[in-house]
Amino acid sequence: MCTTQLRPGDILPGERALEEAYGVSRITVRRAIGDLVASNRLRRVRGRGTFVAPSPLVSRLHLASFSSEMKSQNVVASSKILMAGRACAPPDVASFFGVSPSLLHTHLRRLRLGDGEPYSIDDGWYNAAYVPNLLENDVYNSVYAIVERDYDLPITEADQIVTAIEADDHQAELLEVPPGTALLHIVRFSRSNSLPIEWCSSVYRTDRYRLNTRVVRAEGL
Repeated sequence: MCTTQLRPGDILPGERALEEAYGVSRITVRRAIGDLVASNRLRRVRGRGTFVAPSPLVSRLHLASFSSEMKSQNVVASSKILMAGRACAPPDVASFFGVSPSLLHTHLRRLRLGDGEPYSIDDGWYNAAYVPNLLENDVYNSVYAIVERDYDLPITEADQIVTAIEADDHQAELLEVPPGTALLHIVRFSRSNSLPIEWCSSVYRTDRYRLNTRVVRAEGL
């Protein structure tokens, strides 16, 4: 039922309805639901019921935007703008951009959603030398698409640093997890050919985002 009739966010029928539909005992129904909750297929919300959990987003470490990764896995992507403006970039961002820290750049922080459920928080800086007036566009959607379409600067390569952190109170509230929950932290340095375009720090719910990669043995090792 969870994979063929219900979509992420749909509420599960009550225990009595499941008993009658499948001809099983209340104990069997509760055990099955408990197993699905433990495997992150279902989630319980106190006072509301049991819901189909969002599908985990699987990233294979290819260069793609959050929106396009979601679309490829039949998940509807959306965003909530947490902050948007122009400001002096922090030293590590200015260093990547190769500019003086006194220059103003676009700063965009978004809560990224899949099928209406929180997946990540993106805190991005965009180089005003190459993508000026970025905020005049619809940044609720893919910034990569905007940069390619309106500025003719497709993102062609990026370096990423992946670590684990614990959710602080603010992150926990936005991502709907308890404070101290382990989050995946990815810092991305994105370029269009050799031009530094984006510096972005993202934190992801680990139950909703996975990194898949294939490694091969280097010659001579």
